[in-house]
Amino acid sequence: MAKLSEGAIESLANGTSVSDAVLQLVNIRKIDGGSGPSRFRVMMSDGRHTLSSFMLSTQLNSMAEENVLAQNCICVLKRHVTNVLKDGRRVVIILEIDVIKPAQEVAGKIGDPVPYTEGQSKGPQQAPVHENRAPLQPQNRNEAVNRGFNRDFGKKAPSAMPSTPGGSSKVVPIASLNPYQSKWMVRARVTNKSGIRTWSNSRGDGKLFSMEIVDESGEIRVTGFNQEVDKFYTLIEVGKVYYISKGSLKIANKQYSSVKNDYEMTLNGESTIIPCEDSCDVPMMQCDFVSIGDLESRDKDAIVDVIGVCKSVDEVTRFTTKANREVTKRTLNLMDMSGKLVTVTLWGEEAEKFEGSGQPVLAIKGAKLSDFGGRSLSASFGSTLMTNPDIPEAYKLRAWYDREGHAMDGQSLTEMKGGGGGGNTNWKTLSDVKTEHLGHGDKADYYTCIATIVYLRKENCLYQACPSQDCNKKVVDQQNGMYRCEKCDKEFPNFKYRLILSANVADYGDNQWVTCFQESAEAILGQNAAYLGQLKDSNESAFDEIFQQANFHTFVFRSRVKLETYNDESRIKATVMEAKPVDHREYSKRLIMNIMKLAA
Repeated sequence: MAKLSEGAIESLANGTSVSDAVLQLVNIRKIDGGSGPSRFRVMMSDGRHTLSSFMLSTQLNSMAEENVLAQNCICVLKRHVTNVLKDGRRVVIILEIDVIKPAQEVAGKIGDPVPYTEGQSKGPQQAPVHENRAPLQPQNRNEAVNRGFNRDFGKKAPSAMPSTPGGSSKVVPIASLNPYQSKWMVRARVTNKSGIRTWSNSRGDGKLFSMEIVDESGEIRVTGFNQEVDKFYTLIEVGKVYYISKGSLKIANKQYSSVKNDYEMTLNGESTIIPCEDSCDVPMMQCDFVSIGDLESRDKDAIVDVIGVCKSVDEVTRFTTKANREVTKRTLNLMDMSGKLVTVTLWGEEAEKFEGSGQPVLAIKGAKLSDFGGRSLSASFGSTLMTNPDIPEAYKLRAWYDREGHAMDGQSLTEMKGGGGGGNTNWKTLSDVKTEHLGHGDKADYYTCIATIVYLRKENCLYQACPSQDCNKKVVDQQNGMYRCEKCDKEFPNFKYRLILSANVADYGDNQWVTCFQESAEAILGQNAAYLGQLKDSNESAFDEIFQQANFHTFVFRSRVKLETYNDESRIKATVMEAKPVDHREYSKRLIMNIMKLAA
């Protein structure tokens, strides 16, 4: 029978920290968390006394839900924090706990413990936590069961916290912050800081900034408005450590943050932020890395942390959005030890300053997963990038890549469905497209095929479009020499021609109607839209001849297919994303490989 740590309950009840106390779980009850996660209230015993003011931190909920923590089991309390509520009551938050003897191996309650009531003069009167109380502790979902804390970047903090500025508040872990604490201070490193964003509406003007901070226990998002922007923005530097106190805590809005915490902090007029010089023991960042090979099984729009070698990087490109805003982007390919590649898009300042020479290791925290062209990632303004970070995962990845990974081409997740990544890897015949019911799912399917043009519908293949650079909307002829674009809400003295070509293509097994827009239509016809528009108005026979000559030419088509409903009628719509001439050398190689596979 395991020996319990007698006297541990008395120490915990009076706010004294106890290291590795061996306790018996007497009772555990689930408490509805309202809008937050459910909580579990626990009664523990040291063989002499019981105490009911234990709460399981939400990252350990699965231990209770999976019945790992059950009545009568023997546990080691590895890590905990004691919260003092506004009314003076103490609640012991269990951050890490190990079960050393399961409930089924214990005969029953050890000893004859009684509820702890003595020694209350040393502290506030003990009282149970009411079951309808809101959550006391933020959730940190990516923490592993039975460990209590995420992997961190850097050393663990020592148990003895350094002295605080002024000594008025106790330094507490970020993981223990909740809206019901009165005095607290965190010592944390800033891992990400946004620019200043402004707004203007009927209620007035304003500005805000946000940052993300981390300590050895967790992370949290912090936002400052108006006066706090003026007061703190220039003081805060990414990578530096600060003492932060007297912020307001509320339930986090996950729409604007990927930080793994159920709460977020707002700075106010009483908040203080003081630089901390002794900061070597505060981690640089917390990540829960996902293997690139596992991205296929993750949901679209999931926020993930990844690390990989930057195998290739494209030049910066600039374009203007429909909202007439100039945007900068850069794409790169990340590869890890799964042998898989994924395309990552960087935006704005990150795209401008990223240096991908020498194939560095890149860690990205908070990348957004997309199903565009298979699987791809986007590093948004809320993401954090670290090039060649000083962490074990980076050194392990670097060693693997230099030893063997550099010789691998890798299989791209972004190209698997022939999407925007441009890879012609999902080869299909036109009969495959039908028999495999491509396009019938929730998402569009992408495929590549070799097919021949058998018919082109030239009727209505040209339309007069808005001459603005980034607008292709059809214009209305005002019959006065002016052309109106409803989208731009402007009139123009000219227009540009755009192509929307309907074609029937065929291979040896089947045929299919496809829609070809500007670039793919010009590739098929061999002429640009402006010239075709002139011919249509001036020389219709020459215009017809171009369509006749385009027939029976063979192309490699990269297409998108999706079931669409129009006027209560559902049908498959195939759109050509790209049409290019057949590279017969590459095509022959692929045919030989297929023959060898069949022969084997």
